[in-house]
Amino acid sequence: VQLQASGGGLVQAGGSLRLSCVVSGREFSRYRMAWFRQAPGKEREFVAAVDRSVSNRYYADSVKGRFTISRDNAKNTMYLQMSGLTAEDTAVYYCAADSRIIISSMRTWSHWDYWGQGTLVTVSS
Repeated sequence: VQLQASGGGLVQAGGSLRLSCVVSGREFSRYRMAWFRQAPGKEREFVAAVDRSVSNRYYADSVKGRFTISRDNAKNTMYLQMSGLTAEDTAVYYCAADSRIIISSMRTWSHWDYWGQGTLVTVSS
């Protein structure tokens, strides 16, 4: 499985960006998907996750109400719509996939099997 993240860039505080993660292969719908981020000097942290059928979505408290995770199983693509961006959102954003991960483990980055290369989001204040 290969993941390709894109959509990062430079945005002013209060602005919006949409990240995309395209997954290779024909079994995208089997994977629970997630976004993590890593700021300079900090550990990788959970941002959001979505179940296989988009029936459930999970968010870190720091992004709840500002970010929306979604997926299009027909396009093998996951998205992260980010709004109300602040300087604290500046980080490299990574997408992750796993077909077996359970809810109690999904907020820990080391439990995920597959990763994209990351896309940099820089928010200027």
